[in-house]
Amino acid sequence: MRKKLAVLFLGAALTVSMLGACGGKDAASSSASAVSASSAADASSASVQDASKAESSTSTSDVSAESASAAETAGESSASELEDGTYTADFNTDSNMFHVNEAKEGKGVLTVKDGKMIIHVSLVSKNIVNVFVGTKEEAQADGAELIEPTTDEVTYSDGTTDEVYGFDIPVEKLDEDFNVAIIGKKGTWYDHVVSVSNPVPQE
Repeated sequence: MRKKLAVLFLGAALTVSMLGACGGKDAASSSASAVSASSAADASSASVQDASKAESSTSTSDVSAESASAAETAGESSASELEDGTYTADFNTDSNMFHVNEAKEGKGVLTVKDGKMIIHVSLVSKNIVNVFVGTKEEAQADGAELIEPTTDEVTYSDGTTDEVYGFDIPVEKLDEDFNVAIIGKKGTWYDHVVSVSNPVPQE
């Protein structure tokens, strides 16, 4: 009887041991599967983030390219906004020493032809002998193209007349400041900033 009980207990112990081993294997397998699934999810998330960054970078590049294109188009369209012809326009300067003759009331004659603009301005005297579009340093460089004066006759409000120098100055854009350099009879160059605005067709 005791032997039978011992055999039964031994069999039960073996059964429990085998079940425990199987359970451990299943748990280990489940744990490994969970780790694998987590790694796959992390990899998928990283791929999505990389794709998002790449898309964002491409979008930024596209915006920059569009901005540059818009700026270039704006520069080209400044003259094309005006039809070929002759206009009266304001010639604005930064100095009382360099400005349009009072008889012209601050205005010059703007000519537009084939998309290019030139404004003719009559000054107050013959003291300025050359004008250059750019800075005084650039004006003194070899090969600099200086603008030569014309002799203009102006009529003042009291009916008197005078001869002064005038200059044909190229204009790249309307309503935008640009540099000009001037030189007088004493041979000294000076920098100034000018702009052209408010063109009105001449009748």
